[in-house]
Amino acid sequence: MLTVHSPRKFIRVCLPLVLAWTGMVAGAVNAADAPTAPDQQATGSAGRAFSEERAFGAERTFSTERALFQRAREALAQNDTATFAALREQLTGYPLLPYLDYAMLSERLASLAQADSDGERTDGQFFEIDQFLQQNQNSYLGDRLEREWVSALARENRGADLVRYHNPANTTTRLTCRAMHANLELGDYTTLADADRLWNVSVSQPNDCDPVFEAWMEEGFLTPDIAWQRFSKTLQAGHRRLASYISTLMPARERELAELYLRIDREPERLRDMDSLSARNSETEEIILHGIRRMLTIDAPLAMLLLQSHHDRHEFNADIFIEHQRMIALRLLLQGFVSETETLLRNTPELVTETLVSWILRDALRGQDWARVETWLARLPEDARDSERWRYWQARMLEQKGTPEADAQAQSLYRLVAATRSYYGFLAADLLGLDYELADTPVAVDEPQLNELYDMPSIVRAHELYLLGDEVSARNEWQYAVQRMTPQQVAASGKLADNWGWHRNSIQAMIQIGYWDDMQLRFPLAYSDQFASVASELNVPKQLLFAIARQESAFMYDVRSPAGARGLMQLMPGTARETALSAGMPVNTADLYQPGVNIRLGSRYLAGLLEEFDGNRALAAAAYNAGPNRVKQWLRRSADNPVPMDIWIETIPFLETRGYVQNVLAYSVIYGYRMGEPAPFLTEAEAGAIL
Repeated sequence: MLTVHSPRKFIRVCLPLVLAWTGMVAGAVNAADAPTAPDQQATGSAGRAFSEERAFGAERTFSTERALFQRAREALAQNDTATFAALREQLTGYPLLPYLDYAMLSERLASLAQADSDGERTDGQFFEIDQFLQQNQNSYLGDRLEREWVSALARENRGADLVRYHNPANTTTRLTCRAMHANLELGDYTTLADADRLWNVSVSQPNDCDPVFEAWMEEGFLTPDIAWQRFSKTLQAGHRRLASYISTLMPARERELAELYLRIDREPERLRDMDSLSARNSETEEIILHGIRRMLTIDAPLAMLLLQSHHDRHEFNADIFIEHQRMIALRLLLQGFVSETETLLRNTPELVTETLVSWILRDALRGQDWARVETWLARLPEDARDSERWRYWQARMLEQKGTPEADAQAQSLYRLVAATRSYYGFLAADLLGLDYELADTPVAVDEPQLNELYDMPSIVRAHELYLLGDEVSARNEWQYAVQRMTPQQVAASGKLADNWGWHRNSIQAMIQIGYWDDMQLRFPLAYSDQFASVASELNVPKQLLFAIARQESAFMYDVRSPAGARGLMQLMPGTARETALSAGMPVNTADLYQPGVNIRLGSRYLAGLLEEFDGNRALAAAAYNAGPNRVKQWLRRSADNPVPMDIWIETIPFLETRGYVQNVLAYSVIYGYRMGEPAPFLTEAEAGAIL
């Protein structure tokens, strides 16, 4: 037996051997029943335990190859050359064979790029690279290795080879610059004119681009107009140091204007000096408008006065003038100048947008000023006024009039809204005593369309990786495939993902094609056993637990939010530790990616919120999203002028939390339908609450 102790030496010896013994085929062949991955068992409709033969219509399965593949990976990790080569020979035709070859080849890229770096490249020198790229073209791994190979060539300054392998359709900014620089060193200046698209951006580019940019400037491609464009982009993006540097590349006239631009950016109050900004040119207008945008965040009324004063001199484009007035109007509302903004919108109707009027309407609802609500509903743009949201509130406003005619109009509007499967539809249905509208029409996908997906190698590889528990790689393969699908294929992929128990992808597929009526795909009963168990133990509505998990993560157990929340129910580590401590459950942060642990802790935290807020699911959901202290703060603010539940939800200060609560309540109804356990949209206590 050949024993190799160095990983690089092992790969150098082993890879040419195995490539000579067998081909690398990434085609789609048949699959097999497989064991479920850890913590994915007993998950109801979730998990991996489904018949592959049913999915593939197969005679042959992959169970044997899957076990061999795992053993081969272990041998590779242990530098066991002979075992790896023997196992690999048996995996010809297995969809994940490229992953073994990729693992070996990617470790060897640096040494391949270094080989004979001082000499001429010979035909066949990069045979292994060429063979892998050819046999895995138009694949996730093929594209990945191609980028890594070009990067390795760039590190070794292999100019001619870099140009040969660089693929503009599969690259990065850094690699594009390295390829352009290599072309220049080879005497080819034909691509230099394209450098403006790399230079003229709002951010600093990699240092690898500097030689290209220097040559581009030396050839006279940097014009005052291009320099001004980039200066403006970088300053508006907040990169003042970069903008200041770019100003040094400008001719005297533009440089002087750039210095004025920088002063106004730092001190927008300088807009008061009308004389310094009197020049009638596009650059000065741009400087003024930038200053207005800076000023409105500090002092919106002053920004409006200065905008009008400069407009009187410069006569800005009408659309631009209105756009900036609207920006200031929104900031006026946020800064508490509500009546002033109402006056502005009444006097200047062209400024009216749904965003501005919605803000005023919520302010009127908070004060239960129904006459004001009526006034501003009438000022909404027509398409917004006909939405479920504002039809509902128009009906609520009409009810307050107490006349037979108004009541009849309200009832008519409620019926229109109740015919929709939505938060407002369910509210209206409750008021009318009607059944909820729960239209459930599965997306049209037949068995042949489903099976055709297995002609896509990326789908077959995604399936195998999913069964092996490598969901990161599986998602990469899946996304690679979906990006190249027709809408009908995307619909079929949603059905297929649901068959696998890969619910996030089924939900995403319906979003991608804009199909909203397939309740099975959009609202899967994932991890149903765990949710049922913990709901019973904690006396928490099971529908609510499903709704929270659906809203938080779409049932992705390994997801992490930008804020650091983890897992199915998106728990912050601190919250999880505190909840676990009170329950006597020793956990660490990594445990939050275990569905069973996450569901138990998230459900226990939610149960505590329900207790804290007297069983009110809307308040508990708001607290789950925004934190209990913030919800208590909102309740204190409304204590002097308490409002009904529907108004309290509509006027939640945070847009995200408002939408979150509305979704969770609506999803609870849908999950009641999905489980065959109908649940009221609002309980009697919730519907009658005055907050």
